[in-house]
Amino acid sequence: MSFKYNKEELKKELTLEQIYDLLTELGAEPIFKDNYIICKTICHNSDLANASHKLYYYANTHLFHCYTGCGDASFDIYDLVLKINKTAGIQNFSLSHAITFVARYFGYTSEIFEFENNQDSIEDWKIINNFKRDKEKNFAQTVELKIYDDKILNYLPHPYIWPWYEEGISLEVMKNKNICYDPIYKGVVIPHYDINGDLVGIRERTLIKENEIYGKYRPAKINGKMYNHPLSFNLYNLNFSKENIKNIQKAIVYEGEKSALKHASYFGEENDISVACCGSNLINYQVKLLLSLGVKEVIIAFDKQYQEIGDEEWQKWVIKLKTIYNKYNGYCNISYLFDKENLLQYKSSPIDEGKEKFLYLYKKWISEASLY
Repeated sequence: MSFKYNKEELKKELTLEQIYDLLTELGAEPIFKDNYIICKTICHNSDLANASHKLYYYANTHLFHCYTGCGDASFDIYDLVLKINKTAGIQNFSLSHAITFVARYFGYTSEIFEFENNQDSIEDWKIINNFKRDKEKNFAQTVELKIYDDKILNYLPHPYIWPWYEEGISLEVMKNKNICYDPIYKGVVIPHYDINGDLVGIRERTLIKENEIYGKYRPAKINGKMYNHPLSFNLYNLNFSKENIKNIQKAIVYEGEKSALKHASYFGEENDISVACCGSNLINYQVKLLLSLGVKEVIIAFDKQYQEIGDEEWQKWVIKLKTIYNKYNGYCNISYLFDKENLLQYKSSPIDEGKEKFLYLYKKWISEASLY
């Protein structure tokens, strides 16, 4: 297969929450706003302790704007990485290095990207201090998530979310997962807990169609406080399913929270081995969480991101799945619920269209070798 991503495609794929995760990793102390992020001016400041929050990222343009110091009208994520390394005194750090840094952070490999100018071969991954990220360091990394007081959930209504019930999520599962409702923003409130059961963030799924232009999911804002957290350093539902996962040493990884809720509804919470990575990438830290439970098999059950077998989207999707396989198969067995028979609608999760169709795909799960 000769298809390759380019930097513009990757840049446009990144969600606001993924940009937030990367900025957190880079020490920028990002803050979510409605449809943009404010963070410290890491673009030109080596002294982050005294840097001001004057660097903005806008989701609609996929661009940053620094309101102090830089002088540039706007720049993208790759330019930001270049600026950081220039400020840090790293020499000969090129555009291809920046693309590779961003690609690797989000689970891609540099080999599948087309570099427009510089074809540098990166033998050493040299990013100083907090910017060092290699495979071994990622797996040794310890991340401390901010813990929120879960009493805030007691003050929110806990009605049954009928649109979700009609999709197959049971009332019991909604209650047990502490699903709430935000009467101000008219969205479903989804608490996120870490592996130990501590509340580390809250996401909200809008029920207003017009608001979906800003994203169906966003960090919840309750009483003026934003309950955001870096999604890449947690797995939704792991606190509920961890004992089952530990017992059978197997986990199913979905993209979204609703898929994990449907899994628990269809098969019973006593049999639930599902988690959600809240995106279409699986990073090292999330795999580390599963391996800490003794997992020997990870089944990827991502949404169907192609319309026809062999089309351009399908080629991209196969490359992404193969990248995940190549990265983690040395640690555990990786397999997929991959729809090769066009059974699912475009962008459907393998569990979106009912228990029977899911079980059919599950029985025919596909290894990396037979993705084609």
